[in-house]
Amino acid sequence: MSVLKLNYQIIYEDNHLLIIDKPAGVLVQGDNTGDFSVVDLYKRYLRDTYKKTGNIFLGLVHRIDRPVSGLIVLAKTSKALERMTRLFQQREVSKTYWAMVKNRPPEEALTLTHWLFKDHRKNLVRIHKSDKKGAKKATLKYCLLGRIGDYYLLEVKPLTGRPHQIRAQLAAIGCPIVGDVKYGFPSANRDGNIQLHAKALSFLHPVRKEVMNVTVRPGNSEMWKLFRDFQ
Repeated sequence: MSVLKLNYQIIYEDNHLLIIDKPAGVLVQGDNTGDFSVVDLYKRYLRDTYKKTGNIFLGLVHRIDRPVSGLIVLAKTSKALERMTRLFQQREVSKTYWAMVKNRPPEEALTLTHWLFKDHRKNLVRIHKSDKKGAKKATLKYCLLGRIGDYYLLEVKPLTGRPHQIRAQLAAIGCPIVGDVKYGFPSANRDGNIQLHAKALSFLHPVRKEVMNVTVRPGNSEMWKLFRDFQ
């Protein structure tokens, strides 16, 4: 996606934090593809809006995968970056995702625990049901919100922050996310993205110490429109 097609989607901003809604298909941080990223975009926003010059500080607190949409927290100061990073590391940030699947989950609500082993060469994780050397424990809770036609909408709350955790754990119970061919869905979406959305974050503001509850709806893709009554 070129920079010309990206618009600013700011959900919250103060002197310390910038919380944005990342479109699916956009990198969070630059990589070896050289593609434009969220960090690039919002550094440009800070430069243009506040007439900043020279190097612009904008710290990336956490990540979501490129084909995933939703909330990203950026830090405008080093103090905010350090404190927000600590909140995520200490699991003091509550995260809520929406996931669309085509297979009905085994239970309407369930806690899943697996051990994940990262395959860096293939950029995916492998699932184990018990502890294995080198694997990391991953836990999430999900509940079934509803069904429209052939699709089910799940609300997912990861209790750990492992790479590809939601994608791999839902696939392990026979519910790969729609469009996620890397984890077993039979076909890709036309745009190459997947039906996983980082919908809500709740945490204590790192400087002002106020409770922050931030929510953003999924985009207006045809797939998400199926569940617009749930939004």
